[in-house]
Amino acid sequence: QVQLVESGGGLVQPGGSLRLSCAASGITFSIYSMGWYRQAPGKQRELVGTITRGGNTNYADSVKGRFTISRDNAKNTVYLQMNNLKPEDAAVYYCNAQFLKTNYWGQGTQVTTSS
Repeated sequence: QVQLVESGGGLVQPGGSLRLSCAASGITFSIYSMGWYRQAPGKQRELVGTITRGGNTNYADSVKGRFTISRDNAKNTVYLQMNNLKPEDAAVYYCNAQFLKTNYWGQGTQVTTSS
């Protein structure tokens, strides 16, 4: 059974930081490209960034320079370090695992920004 479990969400003030984690099980984690997506109320789910199995990263323009994705294949975990958070970063953040035509999603973790 495949599971992607996100954690680390919460309430943070604008300008603050959070680190999200996504722990995977039931897959050969190292061969999967991993991604983070987010969905704000009333909006479509959008890509935040991805990391390939080789460690190459790609980010949405809106988060470049503020967010960093990393992975630890020994722990089957991918991370999203979010710095200098803005009100518009508030959303449910989802973890995605992709290999060829196979896609798996986590249940999401809520990030709220409020002063």
